Amino acid sequence: MVKQLTFNQLRRIKDYLPDGSMKVIAEELGIAPDTVRNYFGGQNFDEGKSCGFHIEQGPDGGIVTLDDTRILDLALEILYFDGTLKF
Repeated sequence: MVKQLTFNQLRRIKDYLPDGSMKVIAEELGIAPDTVRNYFGGQNFDEGKSCGFHIEQGPDGGIVTLDDTRILDLALEILYFDGTLKF
């Protein structure tokens, strides 16, 4: 499923995640933690891979189109479970 949101919204989600969440998401999906970080705007392609993250210029950091929402879905699940969903 494709999803669009602003880059700043995506970064806010990442910033609210508790410590260790990148590793938990990576283990759940069987991918490298740096791939999860790259999904949220990181740039480490030596250890991680690109994962369907497209950005267009626009307000609030630009519009991000995510080709695959599994990482985002798990991040939101962690935030709901942790009770830290604030946005």
